Amino acid sequence: MERIHYVDGSVVTGTAIAQSLLRFGEALARRQSSATVRIPTRQADGAVGSATFLLGPASQMVTESESSPYDELIDEALVASFEREASLIGVPRVQIDDQPTAAAELSVSLDVDES
Repeated sequence: MERIHYVDGSVVTGTAIAQSLLRFGEALARRQSSATVRIPTRQADGAVGSATFLLGPASQMVTESESSPYDELIDEALVASFEREASLIGVPRVQIDDQPTAAAELSVSLDVDES
């Protein structure tokens, strides 16, 4: 789960939902555009609620991981929608895997002339 902090409050939602919301918000901001979106949230008592966000160039959000005794909120259609819209606007999704990259494997040896 992820807690999304904004102006003067916060909500808890699924990790994929929070991350795709941020990517979509970034895409909108880069295009000086905005959108209003509704996402599912996990309330303190475990019930499922919802929150509406206005995303745009002035949006300021931060997410952080949060443990929860409740099930992860999953909305694959919503995540796919945010990802699709972000891609159409022009912000590609970054894929991170556990395999080292060529840059990470690069080793540099310098010969220093001490004369």
